[in-house]
Parts: sequence; structure tokens; C-alpha cells
Amino acid sequence: MTITQLHYVLAVAEYQNFTKAAQKVFVTQPTLSMQIQKLEEELEVQIFDRTKKPIELTEVGKKIVEQAKNIVNESDRIQDIVDQQKGFIGGEFKLGIIPTIMPTLLPMFLSNFTKTYPKVKLKIEELHTEAIIEKLKDGHLDAAIAATPLQQETLKEIPLYYEPFVAYIPPNHRLAQSKELKVEDLDIDDILLLEDGHCFKEGIINLCKTHKKIEDTKFHLESGSFETLVKLSNEELGMTLLPYLHTLDLQPKYQNNLHSFEEPVPAREVSLIFNKSELKMQIINVLEKSISGVIKGAITFQNVNIISPLKQKA
Repeated sequence: MTITQLHYVLAVAEYQNFTKAAQKVFVTQPTLSMQIQKLEEELEVQIFDRTKKPIELTEVGKKIVEQAKNIVNESDRIQDIVDQQKGFIGGEFKLGIIPTIMPTLLPMFLSNFTKTYPKVKLKIEELHTEAIIEKLKDGHLDAAIAATPLQQETLKEIPLYYEPFVAYIPPNHRLAQSKELKVEDLDIDDILLLEDGHCFKEGIINLCKTHKKIEDTKFHLESGSFETLVKLSNEELGMTLLPYLHTLDLQPKYQNNLHSFEEPVPAREVSLIFNKSELKMQIINVLEKSISGVIKGAITFQNVNIISPLKQKA
């Protein structure tokens, strides 16, 4: 049994196709098939049911794949130990970021990070929280930036900053004259929301502490971007809530429509998330340092109330 064979098994398990898996691990399909067959003969079991389309894992194959993930991760740790011993900060690093954080945070630290650590080859992917959790667990991401806490036993979280919720209220709205909002002032039926899949939407619903089904309201509209929500609000279709960093790029003429909450200010916790195996910690540490360094000048809020990004049971 070799580490290479286990890599091949994991690739086939992921893509459920020998040809696609071979392309992923940069070998020919006959080579990959032969190595997996040799492993099956050595173990005297069938890992894959080749009669199914797409290919499926057998029951014992599922258990083998779970153990193979652990073994491959631990083998990667050896190179990681060597890199850390040498003080080497480089190589490929796969980072996931949720859509409501990517456009504001990334421009703040990326340029400086790549100049400071030119040997790190960042591969950044915009993903929703559920996909991030899955990819972190499967080893397809080295780390991620998302709203927390996520309550995942196999993942670790390092809080980077706390980002307040800010209300965007058009001039003729019932709350337009309020200098500081109270959470009790909010009505979920009156708030324009992001579409499903965005944890910021779940944060707003949790903030409003309502169990009313949104589908039952008279008017229901969701969008995939904050920019669209602001435009709809300007058409007096309702108010919306924005993360603080998104408000910094608003045109000056719209700044008067922003309203803060009274303390403790409702906020989301934004964290750097990674697997408990702690691979590539030297890169994770410098990434955390880089982000914390730039964010301190932009967000100085202390007295906050962290709102969960998780969907609550009704």
C-alpha cells in the first residue's frame, strides 16, 4: 500500500469516474486503474462498485476512503513540518471566502500579502458557507474566511474582526428619523434580504428573532448582492441591512440613509477557519496577521452582540 495509491482512491471517490480522476492527479487512466486494482488485490476487497454509473464506493470502500483521508493528511504534515522547520512560507494555498466578505476584505489585504509573501501561491475561491465547510473537511481548502461560529467539531476558528450591522433606510421610511436604532424596531417583513445560501440573510433573520415564515408576507424579494438591495431600497421598496465594510463604498449622497444601532451593536464575527489537522499553519498565521493588521484601522467597534450565521430551527 502506498500514499500514491491512496491519493488515486480519493480522486476516484470524489469524481466517481476513473478518467476524470486520472486527469486530476496527472496520470493516465490505465495507470490509475492498475494501481487501484493492485491495492484492492492486496486488501482482498473491492473499494469501488464498477457496475454502477457513476462509480460508487462499496460499504468497505467508504470506510477505507475515510481512513485514507486521515493518512494522506498526516503524510502531508511531514512536508509541513519540514517547511516550518526551515521557516519556509510558500507553496500553493487554497483559500475560500464567502460572497458577503470577498469584495470588501480581499482588496484590503491581498496586494500587501502577495508582496510580503511572494512564494505563497494563493488560490482564492468564492463559496457559500456550506460549501466551505465541506471543502475544508475534504481537504480541498487549506483555510477559509467566513462568518462564525459554525459549531463544527473538526474545524478551528480564529476571529479576525467583528463587523457591525448597519441599516440602510430610505428617506420616507417609518424609521428614517431614528438616530440610533433598536433591534426591536426591526420588522422582518419590511427588510430586503439576500437570497438563500447567504449566511448574512440568516443573521438578519436571527437578529429579528422571528419565526414567521417569510413566504407568508405580502411582499417578498431577495437578491444576490448588496448593491441591488440598496437600489431597491432607494426605490422605497423597503429597508435593508448591510455589513459595515460595505457601507464605506457607498456614494456620498446615500451616506445619510445609513443608521447605526444602539450598543451593544449587532455584529457578525468574521473568522479564519481551518481543519484541526493544522496543516500549513505557518501560512495561516501570516494570513491572520496580515488581515488583522489592515482591519484594525477600519473597524474599531468593541461593544458588540454577535449574531449567529446559522439557520435556526423554527
